[in-house]
Amino acid sequence: MTDHPDRFTGADIHDRNGRRKYLTGAERRRFRACAASLEASRRDFCLMLFYTGARISEVLELTPNRLDEGNKSVVIRTLKRRNNRTYRAVPLPDEFLKSVRHFLQVTDDDERLWTFSRKTAYRIVKRVMGAAGIEGVPACPKGLRHGFGVACVEANIPLPTIAKWMGHSSIETTAIYLNVIGKEERGLARRTWK
Repeated sequence: MTDHPDRFTGADIHDRNGRRKYLTGAERRRFRACAASLEASRRDFCLMLFYTGARISEVLELTPNRLDEGNKSVVIRTLKRRNNRTYRAVPLPDEFLKSVRHFLQVTDDDERLWTFSRKTAYRIVKRVMGAAGIEGVPACPKGLRHGFGVACVEANIPLPTIAKWMGHSSIETTAIYLNVIGKEERGLARRTWK
């Protein structure tokens, strides 16, 4: 492994030069808005990443039978663990499920929802990032994943729930998102500016 300053180490939300590796709330909203203009398959792929914080490979292996309409969630296989039979359920918004259901009308239950390669998936995300005006270190799928974790912390989702949704085996991994300067911390700092 090279000592590249932009490489994601996973141990922090900033790279070796102190640049953040996550999308802010505003950047996430712009990503979602730009993804909405894509054709259905690519749009839903990007939005699945956005709403779940899943890794590209995890979303690419999804099949229609992993959508749990009764629980309004998607069941994702966590691919980063030694035991590749670890699954997690992540809730999805109703309107997004409706969109994916429409997409499912033309898809077999045992076939992958998205048949493009990981490389193509990466390029799709990068194009949406560019269209959204997102540049630099966070302008990648991992930045979108980290942005999901940050958004969860800012929404006061309990750490064990965030860890489950993101497929972390350790709560310490999830705790890195607590290091983000959020609204509460800015509010505390604002008191010192008077």
